[in-house]
Amino acid sequence: MSLVSLVRVRQDDEQGIYEAVRRSLDIIGGIEDIVNPGNLVLINPNLVAVPTDRFSGAITRWEVCKAIADLVKEKGGRPVIAESSAAGVDTEKVIEAGEYAQLREQGYDVVDLKTTPGTKIPVPDGYKVFSELGSWELVQKADVIISVPVMKTHDQTEVTLSMKNLKGLIDDATKKSFHRDGLLEGVVDLMTALKPSLTVFDATICQEGMGPIFGTPVPMGLILASKDLVAADSVGGRIMGYDPRDVMITVRAAARGIGEMDLEKIKVRGDATIAEVERRFKRSSETILEGVPPFELMLDKGACTGCRNTVISAIMDLKSQELQGSLEGKYVVAGPLDEKLLPPGAEKENTILVGICTKHLAGRGTYVQGCPPNNIFVVRAVVGEEQKIERRYATEEGSDDQSKEVLLDGKKREKNEGSCCH
Repeated sequence: MSLVSLVRVRQDDEQGIYEAVRRSLDIIGGIEDIVNPGNLVLINPNLVAVPTDRFSGAITRWEVCKAIADLVKEKGGRPVIAESSAAGVDTEKVIEAGEYAQLREQGYDVVDLKTTPGTKIPVPDGYKVFSELGSWELVQKADVIISVPVMKTHDQTEVTLSMKNLKGLIDDATKKSFHRDGLLEGVVDLMTALKPSLTVFDATICQEGMGPIFGTPVPMGLILASKDLVAADSVGGRIMGYDPRDVMITVRAAARGIGEMDLEKIKVRGDATIAEVERRFKRSSETILEGVPPFELMLDKGACTGCRNTVISAIMDLKSQELQGSLEGKYVVAGPLDEKLLPPGAEKENTILVGICTKHLAGRGTYVQGCPPNNIFVVRAVVGEEQKIERRYATEEGSDDQSKEVLLDGKKREKNEGSCCH
């Protein structure tokens, strides 16, 4: 039976978080069985993008990573805190915003993976999407990988927890391929390739609504830990008000036998029960759009949550950089809409077609390929090629190559269309 620890942070400071992390690991049997003297231990926080501040629930707090690093050192391991932010995002800027620089000053290794030598990591037989993954030599050399996510909602996968957090260990080109070729099974392929040994959740300050960056902070004051990442994600999701069966990454990982998702078969031990701390988090799809000009949002009943939420998140991105005016008069379509239902005013130059389900309409507007596509490419389709984009979540620098192949005009087509995310 899988075991997940659930402990309360009794004092929200460096010492209090250290004590909570230690207790959470003691409850699951410590780390003696996974960390041996001399081991290279890669600690992977969530540093997806520059947050409004480090207490917004968007990124992992450094206190949690430092606590894990100290416990690894106790066992004779060599801890390295390593991450790559979202495609196109400067990881160093996120490290700075998250105040991880002070750990460097104290002698801890905090590594921006995007600046290190790259490599390819093979995926074992049984993969669904990727036979190999673009990554870094440091990741490949690690003896132990520890995922340290923030507990938060996500605009395309409902939640982002320990398994999806591992996307920070693949390069930008592979991150883009995940959105193009199959995000959900891609994450599970990543799990089988990297074989993480442990997860420790930073659930001190979580995030609800339009996660993973534009959501609302939710103070929870918790630390979770497990050596079964599927079980941890099942428990974390349930605390957030999700049935594990409603989170497709969890479902698909369990289906491949990677871990346990049945809450009846998971022991939760610590300072509290799930029932004592659970709180329904606002979903990304429940975000209310305000302050945008008149435009037509056409979400076909067959549109999956991934594309529905991507559209909403892209509009939030537009607002964050005061580009929402570009929406005026536009028609934004997601899902397998019948061409006959396009209104007369929907012309090629003012219609945005989001996701693989709109491919049949590609000649009727700007087609944004993906399942689901990344927000940045929807934003680019709305504002046009002439508009410079400067934003927290993904920058112009990181979008150029893929925008050329994804923002189609009905003439150019990609051979690999990916898999549906229903």
